[in-house]
Amino acid sequence: MNTPVHLIMGAAVFGRQGDRHRTWGAVLGAFAPDLSLYLMAGVSILVLGISPQRVFGTLYYSPEWQQVFAVDNSFVLWGIGFALALWSGRGWAIALTGAALLHLAFDFPLHSHDARAHFWPLTDWKFISPVSYWQGPTGQVVGWIEIGLTVSFCAILVIRHTHWPARAGFLALGTSQMAPWVMWSFIF
Repeated sequence: MNTPVHLIMGAAVFGRQGDRHRTWGAVLGAFAPDLSLYLMAGVSILVLGISPQRVFGTLYYSPEWQQVFAVDNSFVLWGIGFALALWSGRGWAIALTGAALLHLAFDFPLHSHDARAHFWPLTDWKFISPVSYWQGPTGQVVGWIEIGLTVSFCAILVIRHTHWPARAGFLALGTSQMAPWVMWSFIF
């Protein structure tokens, strides 16, 4: 799934009205499994001047990059973190680790050739799904499901949070998720 819908879902499921720390924990946790990709791709393209084609066609699949993705996409590591968060009783930590696990739960069945080693360090095995969240006919179906989830969870967040900056932030996330779909539907 695309990152904005992960953030919106994480905030809706694990965030709480009036608990800014917990809501921010949920947003950050939902982003955490994608953080290394954004950092490595951003530095490679913007700082090192490597072409996006090389970054996403070669470097993304390199053993070094895949090892980093295995760490921040590990059900095992995030599960241990979630157990420790539950034990500590800290709401922000529960939201952070829970939202990261929710992110992984949706990524696991929706990554095909770009799958991650979700059970590292126990194994480097990858589930190569027949369903892609972005490619081919399944990508179109998943895209429409993502839009439905985005609208639904944005509505929940806007109703739940009465603070206008929070509402604006969630609506901006929703717009960033839906903008490409709306734009391409008009063009094609």
